[in-house]
Amino acid sequence: MKISFTNLAQQYLDCKQEIDQAISDTIASSSYITGPDVTVFETAMANYVGAEDCASTGSGTMALICALRAAGIGPGHEVITTPHTFVATTEAIAIVGASPVFVDIDPDTHLIDLDLIESKITSRTRALLWVDIYGQCPDISRIKQICQQYNLVMIQDAAHSLGNTYQGTPVGSFADITCFSFNPVKNLGAMGDAGCATGSKEFMDRVRMYRDHGRTGRYDIVELGYNARIDNLQSNIVLAKLPKLQEWLERKRTICAYYDHRLRNVIKPIKLQSGNSHSYYVYVIQTPRRDELRAFLESKGISTNIHYATATHQQPAYQPWYSPCPVAEKTVKEILSLPCWYSMTDEQINYVANSVEEFFV
Repeated sequence: MKISFTNLAQQYLDCKQEIDQAISDTIASSSYITGPDVTVFETAMANYVGAEDCASTGSGTMALICALRAAGIGPGHEVITTPHTFVATTEAIAIVGASPVFVDIDPDTHLIDLDLIESKITSRTRALLWVDIYGQCPDISRIKQICQQYNLVMIQDAAHSLGNTYQGTPVGSFADITCFSFNPVKNLGAMGDAGCATGSKEFMDRVRMYRDHGRTGRYDIVELGYNARIDNLQSNIVLAKLPKLQEWLERKRTICAYYDHRLRNVIKPIKLQSGNSHSYYVYVIQTPRRDELRAFLESKGISTNIHYATATHQQPAYQPWYSPCPVAEKTVKEILSLPCWYSMTDEQINYVANSVEEFFV
């Protein structure tokens, strides 16, 4: 049996009529950037996550960059973050001229270790930018407490966690600014790059300014900005898929709960942080025999992935900000992501579980 790591075609097939209509309407309108379509998209996303406002961007990376700029982060400032993330998180910090300050991760959840944050705060610290790794949040109440105590801006990289709820509330309304990605591989993907930020209207107006060349009017360039606008085609495609998201996530939760049960005696499970519904962007297991297991699964026709193979603080570009993070450095050598796309059949799920068990037994 051949099992791919993901199945991007299925999202299109599940929403083919709606997506085709959205594409057709966009072409017919000859409106490709900004305008009413983007406003509709932003309103829908703000409503979906329960935020006051939403500002769309051309990618999740640009949402992070514009969010940091909107929060006044720049040269001379420090932003506390995690080393276990896609490079876009820390890239955004460095691009705005600030310094990423790496805090090690919790060995059980792989989320930023909240016990270590306060020891890294200095007079230059301006924000805490955490990542909802794999699709779940850390203890938001504790993060709020720390940020309020030290007057830090809360920025949430929720690229993995759209559709997750924490204590019954959707992700997107907790932080000062929350950033999402609609990269095609995400649970809710565009057909190209796209992203957005959510938060207060004051912050979102600033994000909109930075995403559009730093202007407040057509000829009023008040700050240096970027060409970071979403295009109407992507916003309409994402909107066409949005009604299906919760259905897709419920199926992924069922699949991952099955993996948890079947594999509990052979691998170390990634702990579910209390309060999360989890969006399971990826399903991750951990074993010191990761590379052997991956080769074995490949021989059985099962494709896997690693999220992420190198801790960001160990990348050559981040050597100016390097500080030891031993848990993250060990973790990235042991993690493996198994297929968990929502349209997997029961037969395929069983085959993956059986194969992992076979390797260890």
